Amino acid sequence: MPTISMLYGILVAMYVLDTVKHHHPHIHIRYNDSKAALKIPDDELLEGDLPKRQMKLVQAWIELHQDELMADWYLASTGQSPFKIDPLR
Repeated sequence: MPTISMLYGILVAMYVLDTVKHHHPHIHIRYNDSKAALKIPDDELLEGDLPKRQMKLVQAWIELHQDELMADWYLASTGQSPFKIDPLR
């Protein structure tokens, strides 16, 4: 699972060809013992949970990088490696 970004200890990844379990474009988030899958570009929670503060950070990051995330989803869903995306600054 390629990690596409890391922000404040939060890992953001995109599974290559992961369209079976979640039928929408999405990212996987890990923070300590918490895991979640969020739909892109609208940050809807598909599975799991995150602490409130980390969820807000990820949602802000998704808002800023919607176009890049959708481009990465296209790459991943066609068997290509997604590009890294800048973290929040």
